[in-house]
Amino acid sequence: MMLPQESHLSDQELLMAADGELSERDDSRVQMHLSACWHCRTRKQEIETAIGEFIRIHRRTFAMQIPPAAGPRALLKARLAQLAEKQGIPWLHWFRAISWRLSSALLAASCGLAAISYFTFHSWVGREAGGVVAVPVPNPSLTPGAAVLASEKEVCSESNTKNKVVPVALQRRVFDEYGMRPANPSAYEIDYLITPALGGADDIHNLWPQSNGGTVWNAQVKDELEDHLRDLVCDGQLDLATAQRDIASNWIEAYKKYLHTDQPLTRFR
Repeated sequence: MMLPQESHLSDQELLMAADGELSERDDSRVQMHLSACWHCRTRKQEIETAIGEFIRIHRRTFAMQIPPAAGPRALLKARLAQLAEKQGIPWLHWFRAISWRLSSALLAASCGLAAISYFTFHSWVGREAGGVVAVPVPNPSLTPGAAVLASEKEVCSESNTKNKVVPVALQRRVFDEYGMRPANPSAYEIDYLITPALGGADDIHNLWPQSNGGTVWNAQVKDELEDHLRDLVCDGQLDLATAQRDIASNWIEAYKKYLHTDQPLTRFR
């Protein structure tokens, strides 16, 4: 039965819950309601999907307006060298003789570019010697996570707890989304952020190229977390909505929280 309208959560409450802006007491109340109300869970998912789409469009539009930094920097150095040569001043001394205001402006511009890069793609990314890009956590604007509307009973009744094989065409789309078109597919697992074993959806917003190696926080370690969370949910020790939210928000922090360790277990390194 559909609950009466006044018993449902407001859009403001759902937005604040998605942004983590509720007090601990209100968040507990909202999560308890969401675990029992299909209507509000659907609205919450629709709101999060709309926000993710907005961020995706804004990111693409904004990124096209930002010129690459390497070109202007090289041009600036070349012009400074030319001016120094004309005036007979060593280039290094000339560069140090630039006014404090110009230096401050350049520093501010550099900080601005760094901030833009961080907020555009703040996923923890490191490059290893083999040329493989380590992507332990997804970009939330590309992969916010998505779940189907399923109860704990329905999720726990599924006998197959392994992730489904992602079609090759969809894998290519994920690599393209992340700007990793030339990436070696064998070095990555196109992984579900919210595993299907916890009600994760077959949706590109729930997929990202997770490294098989190159970092200790790899796909095998995440598999351990997924199995552990499913056991907790199906044993009644953790509600499904909380498990989905924690693994989607930051699976590494969820691993530390539920496995009670700051590092991956030795056998998964």
